[in-house]
Amino acid sequence: MRIATGGVLHETSTFAAGKTVVRDFETGIGFARGAELFEKYRGANFCCGGFIDGAAKHGFELIPLLWAFAFPSGIIERASYDELKNEFLDGLRREMVKGLDGVLLDLHGAMVVEGIDDGDGDFIASVREVVGPKCPIVVTTDLHGNHAPLRVAAADAIIGYDTYPHIDMAERGREAADLIVRTIQGEVRPVSALRQLPMFWSAACQVTAHPPIDELFRLIYDIEKRPGILSATISTGFPWADITDVGAAVIVVADGDRVLAQQTADEIGDWIWTRRERWYKTPPTVCEAIAEGQNVGRFPIMLADMADNTGGGAPGDSTEVLRTFVEQDLPDALVLYLVDVDVAKQAHAAGIGAKFHAQLGGKSDPIQGPPVALDVEVIALSDGRFRYDGPMYAGTNGNLGLCAWLRYRGINIVVVSVRMQPLDQAFARSLGIDCSAMKYISVKSAVHFRSGFEQLGGQIFNINAAGIHSHDFSLLKYQRRRPMYPLEAIVGCD
Repeated sequence: MRIATGGVLHETSTFAAGKTVVRDFETGIGFARGAELFEKYRGANFCCGGFIDGAAKHGFELIPLLWAFAFPSGIIERASYDELKNEFLDGLRREMVKGLDGVLLDLHGAMVVEGIDDGDGDFIASVREVVGPKCPIVVTTDLHGNHAPLRVAAADAIIGYDTYPHIDMAERGREAADLIVRTIQGEVRPVSALRQLPMFWSAACQVTAHPPIDELFRLIYDIEKRPGILSATISTGFPWADITDVGAAVIVVADGDRVLAQQTADEIGDWIWTRRERWYKTPPTVCEAIAEGQNVGRFPIMLADMADNTGGGAPGDSTEVLRTFVEQDLPDALVLYLVDVDVAKQAHAAGIGAKFHAQLGGKSDPIQGPPVALDVEVIALSDGRFRYDGPMYAGTNGNLGLCAWLRYRGINIVVVSVRMQPLDQAFARSLGIDCSAMKYISVKSAVHFRSGFEQLGGQIFNINAAGIHSHDFSLLKYQRRRPMYPLEAIVGCD
């Protein structure tokens, strides 16, 4: 049994400045050609790592072609997308000559390319053209895909993550491998159905281990136990893509019964929609969150600066939180991470123990706020290389470029050169920072930081600070989206 694998993964923000090109994939979250996939990602918590596990379990030959995962950023340049896609397809054609039994694709689900709104759908459909109608294609996607009809029609099955933070990626990869083997062996015949939901879903309402969304996943797990149901996927959507198919969705895979798949997708969709007020809440301001946290008195108080979430494509240099920390002269405060290449270079030039005047952040876009002028001390320096200890990206290497730990009075600021949200405490520890000793921690993340920081206890607030990825969706200048709850009244979705 020979199964090809790979994918081009990107979470595309059409509100982010600049275009994403091939180089961004080569230097992004991960990149592997051929057997490099085994060398780099065997045992890693990615779907491709789960595919490798599945091959070992079932004894099939996994044929890696190209796996390219860029950091979230702006729209993908068409020529770059075509280059990556054609490389994958050329390899696929070569393997087809030798004989292929199936294809496992690892995609994100929110990829937008110049001239192609549904980048993931285009990629799957292009693979389908090469392998033909009978070769099974099973796809894994992120919880934040903007799912559209083309991809569901082109794939035999799409299986999305069940967790946010995404700690189940390898598990979903193993599930996909199990399903494609059962399909090839003729045990099941997967058919899929889609239900789109015109709604925006607050990040704070998506933490899958907590209410309210934990109830939804209990429903999903019960439905997956029903006869004839192979898989059920919830996608909360990625709101920062100005495309027609932005929004939440449900995908159900049934065994040979498309009517059952659609009925079940509609059942889940109706359940979500009738409870739509549960999935959106207005976040507090920075000052409101700090005041509430101090009143309760449980530390550390953690502020998720989600409007500047580098994990969604934001620049990572917004300054409202830092400015508020300075104005309130907070003790034992920490900012993770402020993206500022210039200040990182200044710190390295100055050296550990030196003091210098820095204009921190606020360099990418006026929406991000002006720079904060501070006389800072250099506490530690790094080349940015470290190893994640999980659980989200456990077993993989990270590189944040030139980095520095700076201090102003009681405020600690980690400046980095590469946009990446803090998924765990590994990089902070590499600089000598003990996060458990901090009373106030701000992270440029929405939810993923919880995988490595929630263990600290205290209190967590998803805040509404100035940034290009505001969760007040009325502030975003959409041109193409359809009416969406809670911004507009929606008729006929029940």
